[in-house]
Amino acid sequence: MKALRFGRNAAIAVIAVGALALTACGSDNATNTAQTAAPSASGPAVTGTLTGIGSSAQGAAMDVWKTNFATANQGATVQYSPDGSGAGRKAILDGSAQFAGSDAYLKDDELASSKEKCGPDGAIDIPVYISPIAVAFNVPGITDLKLDAATVAKIFRGEVANWNDPAIAAMNPGVQLPDLKVTPVNRSDDSGTTTNFTDYLSAVAPTVWTDKAAGVWPASLKGENAKGTSGVVKTVTDTPGAVTYADDSAVSGKLGTAQIKVGDSFTKISAEAASKAVDQGKPVEDRNANDLAIKLDRTTTAAGAYPIVLVSYHIVCTTYDTQATADLVKAFVKYAASDAGQQAAADAAKSAPLSKTLQDKAMAAVDSVKAKA
Repeated sequence: MKALRFGRNAAIAVIAVGALALTACGSDNATNTAQTAAPSASGPAVTGTLTGIGSSAQGAAMDVWKTNFATANQGATVQYSPDGSGAGRKAILDGSAQFAGSDAYLKDDELASSKEKCGPDGAIDIPVYISPIAVAFNVPGITDLKLDAATVAKIFRGEVANWNDPAIAAMNPGVQLPDLKVTPVNRSDDSGTTTNFTDYLSAVAPTVWTDKAAGVWPASLKGENAKGTSGVVKTVTDTPGAVTYADDSAVSGKLGTAQIKVGDSFTKISAEAASKAVDQGKPVEDRNANDLAIKLDRTTTAAGAYPIVLVSYHIVCTTYDTQATADLVKAFVKYAASDAGQQAAADAAKSAPLSKTLQDKAMAAVDSVKAKA
């Protein structure tokens, strides 16, 4: 299979280069790299330093991707700062990073802005990481609860004050719910996880969640907040009665997770359920043919689908200032999207692998990246 063959070779793809002057999308930043050896029989290698900023949800996957890529490409380094999806998109747009990790695809105005640093075709969204977003809670003695969208929305709006609230009890007969204060915890940073979570709530429980989907949590809502995935998970872990939304890979220990009502039944969180939900989505309209942004169907009633899911992207320029930069970006993103990269992410972060169809589209999209003529 093409993708399988590429899984081994992707991390050592593209041409050998001399001392590289790798760039962010709009400016050259010398990295003082030494000349590489001649290309091997399995394919030429790349060297240099690649800088990315963005999604903290991708953190565990990114750690293993960086390590594996550097192992296969001696002299190549990927630096990634998990400052949040909003920070990542800002960085690719202002040229301070060569790629962004984002749990939300570029908005139309961001796409227009990207042409300044990324060439006439701007930037593109390439999916590399699919994961369910857990509704994670710290209720002593309980690790599994059933919740519907309206109740989740009320919890995060502060309209459900205690864990033994009748709305929760009605969906969880036989569970001894404590008289314990509910403390919702949200992300303090501009977050793609927040975008996906609020998109779900606004689509499935619009009469309760009256705010629009956004990466910044509504300022009018009370509750605790913390920065990044690790921040909210730590706060909930340290606070009995607290609840948050976070990438499932980060949820462990004493925290429980909710089953979510889909149609007439409840779906447990899993990589397989997330992948099934993504399969219900459609391409975002009026985009570059190589932009693979996906509009998820949050209201799906498909059995076994878990609709609180994020598709996390590597956002890259279609045009870079030098061939060296373009080659390094292509090699790394192709590795992340390959069978080997997807399996490494699944092992490290409980993510769902890209479907074969989506994987092939991702590879083709990366191939369209080029250097200025």
